[in-house]
Amino acid sequence: MAKRRSEFVQWFGPVLDALRKLGGSGTPQEVSNCVAQTLNIPESKLNETIKSGASKFHNQVCWARQYLVWEGYIDGSLRGVWKLTKIGEEKRIDLEEARAIFLKWVDINAQKRKKKNGVPQIQENDLDDTDGEENEIDDDSSINVDYRQRVLSYLRSMTPKNFERFCLLLLRVNKFENLELTGGSHDEGIDGKAILRINPFVSFKVLFQAKRYKQGNNVSRMQIADFRNAMIGRADKGIFITTSKFTQEAAKEANREGAPPVELVDSELLIEMLESSGLGLRPVTTFEVDREFFSQYLDG
Repeated sequence: MAKRRSEFVQWFGPVLDALRKLGGSGTPQEVSNCVAQTLNIPESKLNETIKSGASKFHNQVCWARQYLVWEGYIDGSLRGVWKLTKIGEEKRIDLEEARAIFLKWVDINAQKRKKKNGVPQIQENDLDDTDGEENEIDDDSSINVDYRQRVLSYLRSMTPKNFERFCLLLLRVNKFENLELTGGSHDEGIDGKAILRINPFVSFKVLFQAKRYKQGNNVSRMQIADFRNAMIGRADKGIFITTSKFTQEAAKEANREGAPPVELVDSELLIEMLESSGLGLRPVTTFEVDREFFSQYLDG
């Protein structure tokens, strides 16, 4: 097995360790963050991306989770939350066993595809390099969700002004009030303002910035710091929305103790918000044929 191939197997054990550290369950991002912090993953590695622009490290952690689901160590029935199974709670995996698990499931999945489609067996290198390196896996599924890439393509093709208008609509759908675009030559990085009303007695003044970036152009720590400096004294909270990602240093700056909080909405969260609100997306129902069901009527 080539050194670069199936690089994600190194995260099998750390993913289980992270879930134990988090109390037995965690969101995909919580697990990724825990692994990164525990192992002191360098900033340069955390900022690497795959072809889609998604985080390469997080994508590899998600692939590690998928193999652990197949192996029975993580419960695969929960959406948006990773949870250890009973056997997963006590399981420790070293790199040698991780490679053995990987090769086992490469073979199992290859045999399944061969049986289902009647195609030649997939070789080890056919699966590990594409799935582990450049194919984006959903946080909770081994199926690549193609419509997300199409949505990102539309968002990244908008003009900066139209992306600001789009963000205004998204905030309005999510119950923000008194929305107004403020962009201009003297906006100091502030693209809009709004009010978030919690109840009749409590509301927050919110300022937001919208950055329509192509993939690979991650938002830096300095951009978050500049945005916060512009909002100090003018709002209770800031929201930074982008079609790209935030560097790890930017995320730390957004949550820095003693400073006004800045909520971060990256491309991933942006699409999740579109999914939940139905903006620009229509749900589609489909079916998978149950081969075993029909086989009982085809024999003899």
